[in-house]
Amino acid sequence: MKTLASPSARLGTAITKRLAVPHPVVLAAMDVVADARLVQAVGDAGGYGFLGAGYGDEAWMRRELALLQPWSRQTGRPFGIGFITWSLARQPQLLDLALDARPSALWLSFGDVAPFAARIKAAGVLLVCQVQTEAMARAALDAGADVLVAQGAEAGGHGVSRGTLALVPALVDLADAAGADVPVLAAGGIADGRGLAAALMLGAAGVVLGTRLYATAEAAGHAAAKQRILQASGDDSLRSIVFDISRRNVWPAPFTGRCLFNAHLQRWAGRELELLRDASQPERYAAARASGDFDTAAVIAGESAGLIHDLPTVAELMDRLVDQAAGLLRRAPESVIA
Repeated sequence: MKTLASPSARLGTAITKRLAVPHPVVLAAMDVVADARLVQAVGDAGGYGFLGAGYGDEAWMRRELALLQPWSRQTGRPFGIGFITWSLARQPQLLDLALDARPSALWLSFGDVAPFAARIKAAGVLLVCQVQTEAMARAALDAGADVLVAQGAEAGGHGVSRGTLALVPALVDLADAAGADVPVLAAGGIADGRGLAAALMLGAAGVVLGTRLYATAEAAGHAAAKQRILQASGDDSLRSIVFDISRRNVWPAPFTGRCLFNAHLQRWAGRELELLRDASQPERYAAARASGDFDTAAVIAGESAGLIHDLPTVAELMDRLVDQAAGLLRRAPESVIA
């Protein structure tokens, strides 16, 4: 068994108990980027990783699960699988594949979880629901969610318009008022121990990291994309539908996607109807993505890019996050209370 990375501090919360991991840090179920290697790295460092099954590429899922399952059996460390819910509804057989892999949790986001909730819970698997509004949170709780992920608009990738700072405590209060023993995870704009400490003070039981874990040595991202994250400030991203139109994968309302600015986004933002009429765009976009041309292809990253200045291993990052957060939480009473 691999030795677990051990920061000097330990932050035990409701989510560390529920997910059976030492640290309240969760890998977002990023499509393709959150592959088996990154999930394993997060698990070995003491966090919890979700395989990013995204739109549901069955061949990719089978390959990555074939790597994850032996690791989980050997180490005893849990893992989860995450889906785009409205896409899973088009390929419901992928739920069978996921449950057969024996994850301890399934992450559903961007759609109605109710058609899948009963099967997931009957299998003894935790139902983790990422939500972006209070109405979505109520629906998830009604469906039996075991964990809520409060995703703020600062996050990279698809989302809505509520900010993390206000959304997290609102969902904590909502779950409490419903009498539900459902911990809330904060997602969006978090990249260091300050964000983790702040999330805990807002009532969250932990954090979900996407952009910050994208920018690590183990993440399955193109090296040029990671460099763009390092070079970006928090101002260098935009929530739009330009990239979805470009690849002809337009999402249902109210979801838009946050990506880093590039030449393609600068050219087409505000000209979406014209872009939609350009029949050559999907082929051009696919070619750019395949070749690593990120002047055209999207780097999916959030506002926390401005806080990211290196590409550490996941273990190094976890040490930093947990130790910084614990130090801030220990010092807070004497530093702010007169």
